[in-house]
Amino acid sequence: MAWTGPAHLDFRSDTRTLPDARMRRAMARADVGDDVYGDDPTVAELEERVADLLGTEAALLTPTGTMANLLAPLAAAGPPGVPAPRLIAGAGTHMAFLESDGLRRFGGVDLLPVAQRPDGLPDPDALAGLLGTGTGRPTVVCVENTSMMSSGNALDAEAVRTVAGLVHRHGAHLHLDGARLANAAVALGVPPAELAGPADSVAFCVSKGLGAPAGGLLCGSREYVARARELRGWLGGGMHQAGVLAAPALVALERLPDLAADHERAAALASGLASVPGAEVMRPPRPTNMVMARLAGLSAKACAERLARHGVGVLALPNGHVRFVTHRAHDMIGVRAAVRALAAVAAGVPQDRATAGEDHPRGEAPRRTDGGSLTSSPA
Repeated sequence: MAWTGPAHLDFRSDTRTLPDARMRRAMARADVGDDVYGDDPTVAELEERVADLLGTEAALLTPTGTMANLLAPLAAAGPPGVPAPRLIAGAGTHMAFLESDGLRRFGGVDLLPVAQRPDGLPDPDALAGLLGTGTGRPTVVCVENTSMMSSGNALDAEAVRTVAGLVHRHGAHLHLDGARLANAAVALGVPPAELAGPADSVAFCVSKGLGAPAGGLLCGSREYVARARELRGWLGGGMHQAGVLAAPALVALERLPDLAADHERAAALASGLASVPGAEVMRPPRPTNMVMARLAGLSAKACAERLARHGVGVLALPNGHVRFVTHRAHDMIGVRAAVRALAAVAAGVPQDRATAGEDHPRGEAPRRTDGGSLTSSPA
């Protein structure tokens, strides 16, 4: 759905952030080389800074977080000639239901969705069952932090360590899709490296709430990142004077503490939406910058369309909820306007009608209502 409303009322995603004047100055002044040859100094600085932030040996800049997640299981499988891996990921994770087609088509990855707990962590019993049915192919398990379909819940390090222990006992590789790991770290009050520590590889994104215009980073051991770098070239992800993208990302890394304000606005939004008659707001254990809500008697698609008429952009999800994501372009005026918009929509919905949301059973990947798979990738 195209959106042309005011920027401060666009709650579809924190990818809607725009590079500010400081980022644009950094881009204009960036010291660049040729990253395909490994001699762009600004890219090298960014990769070193992110590896240090996450406590890994190395990092690799990719054009998008989606490419970082595509490279992750392929690099984990090992050198060329090794069979393509199987990937076990929570059914509600970005990798399982929005990146699955790319993983299968371009990586030959056998993707197995696994049931998730309400907090977004893979269900241990279901995961153990899949890990115990090995096929001789390398196995990669993905944990997503924050957990998008659990309303952006932040998973603590102990929870991820529990999964890591199970994964490593079966000789598998644990990948952390940490597109919003910075949000999780700020919400939990811990360094990002603490949350990344249990994983063998981490995908990190600078173009969400941190506000850079583009870029993801795949992090892990030096050997692992070297394999990923070769694979990135095969996929056409090598960028030449990429320092112009690394420069605003370096600015973004300085703004991790600012994410706390996004979380405060999300908390105010959740409280306001919950006061709307007929509204149900998902309440995760450790909330960040996402709020998911649904209206009795209205599908997610219809709710999003009606909110758009009131100047508020949201994302309709397959679980019957609409998603609001707060970010640096928002203020409390916009938050209050969003609450008023949902109240106006609710006032026009007969309360005796059955909910028309597209709920999916836990453990099953969401599907489009037209019967196809979800191939778009709203981040």
